Amino acid sequence: MPRSIARVTTSLSGPALRRLVEAMPKAELHLHLDGSMRIDTALDLARTRDVDAPRDWAGMYAALVAPERCADQAELLRAFDLPIALMQDAEALERITDELVEAKARDNVRYLEIRWGPLLHVARGLALADGIAAVCRAARRAADRSGVTVGLICTALRSHEPADNRVLAETAARYRGDGLTGFDLAGPEAAFPDPLLHRAAFDAARAGGLRVTLHAGEWGGAAQVRRALALEPERIAHGPGAADDADLAAELASRAVTLDLCPTSNVQAGIVPGLEDHPLARLHRAGVPVTLSTDDLTVSDISLSEEYGRAVERVGLSPPELWAIDRRALDVAFADDPTLQPLRAAFDAWAGGVPELSAEGREPAVDVPG
Repeated sequence: MPRSIARVTTSLSGPALRRLVEAMPKAELHLHLDGSMRIDTALDLARTRDVDAPRDWAGMYAALVAPERCADQAELLRAFDLPIALMQDAEALERITDELVEAKARDNVRYLEIRWGPLLHVARGLALADGIAAVCRAARRAADRSGVTVGLICTALRSHEPADNRVLAETAARYRGDGLTGFDLAGPEAAFPDPLLHRAAFDAARAGGLRVTLHAGEWGGAAQVRRALALEPERIAHGPGAADDADLAAELASRAVTLDLCPTSNVQAGIVPGLEDHPLARLHRAGVPVTLSTDDLTVSDISLSEEYGRAVERVGLSPPELWAIDRRALDVAFADDPTLQPLRAAFDAWAGGVPELSAEGREPAVDVPG
């Protein structure tokens, strides 16, 4: 795909832009539970669960928030070791889920999909089904209280045995009526590059009525995104390297496979050198379906409003483009139409009163080689 330079012409920047994105009703489709634990909660859980961890706020912050730039995905994933150690019982899972929904509600996120790896939380004897039930229970309770519509995505790990992931998919499908709607695959790509090893798990998930996404392209670029397509996902988590392969980008567009992009996290993982280099805008302008999320509230230390602001000021989206991406999330979310139709109507009604979102508001992009 040609590299495009967008000359954004908008009067919105600084405080005005921040107020707009904070007021904007938002949908977030790519958010990890274990990467989104409050610092105060981590301190309390470390004390009450007798987990070896920092006992002061600054120390815990340093342990839970990843560096702005890691060497690679493997280094970034080490930031999840401590949260997972603290999330080994139903009470902890419920508390963190509840607090995450509340935090997103305060940021005006109206639709939210939370993903987590249930097999990561059984090390101290918690039954797999009990852990899944705990997250479902807390998400439903928090959704009812906050007004946020919450869906859940069960995440299998590339590093786990394929047979265990198949059992995970079969177990997760039993909770479809409790808000669990999707099945995912994540984990260290360099060490476990082939997602097809877990085809049986995806077949079981589909047979159980779960919709399919998977992580790809946090290592290995466009080739890993193309590999992921063999499992016929509706959405791919990350995958910014698709911008470097015009044929792949065209295929994603023609198959309507959405990339759930997380620019700040992608910089942290070393996928792109900086936000100004992120291909979010290029992919969107090329017709590739994309959404915009944080990946992790705590590990990336960013709210969705902040991510949206950066997408305009540093990645180069215009406010109307940002709104189009936000609104698109409600068309590719893992929820049924009766759930999504009122949200779409509410989002559209809000945007109708904001003139800044009614036109492209930017000069045409200039294609340059690269």
